[in-house]
Amino acid sequence: MSKGRLEAFSDGVFAILITILVLELKLPHGDDWQALRPMAVIFGTYVLSFVFLGIYWNNHHHMLHAATRINGRILWANLHLLFWLSLVPFTTAWMGESHVAPFPTAIYGVVLLCAGVGYLILERALIAVEGANSKLAEAVGRDVKANVSALLYAAAIGLAFVRGWIAIAIYFSVAVMWLVPDRRIEARLRE
Repeated sequence: MSKGRLEAFSDGVFAILITILVLELKLPHGDDWQALRPMAVIFGTYVLSFVFLGIYWNNHHHMLHAATRINGRILWANLHLLFWLSLVPFTTAWMGESHVAPFPTAIYGVVLLCAGVGYLILERALIAVEGANSKLAEAVGRDVKANVSALLYAAAIGLAFVRGWIAIAIYFSVAVMWLVPDRRIEARLRE
């Protein structure tokens, strides 16, 4: 399989996930601003998840752009990542509808943590094919940002049972950390 087919398939999955995410939003009951008030939490969780999917799509694109070869291990690693991301619409809807109840909020964090691990597995599979001295390996380095994200997700999962909004604040902080464009790969590719 070519790298282009892998990218096209993955882009299609990302597009479907974002579509499913928005389809989970229900119409408000009413025709004024007051009708939107009960939907605030649901809309907030939608925005958070949309941002996460956008971050994954963006970083996935950059990482695959740096790759020159694809093998079976990479295909399975990519599917593993997409599996965890495919659960984002479900856990988003559950967390939003439950108004950030402890268990759904923790499960949302588990999905984000597993997606992060899936991304790292894909990254390592690509580096294994490209080589330890590849531009991708040099750009990623020890990937401190990914490791910090995993620790924050783990903390948020536990803290969801203390106060759901603390977990949401941590998930939000991880998103903000990744919203700052990661120029490591782009910089290496320009060299």
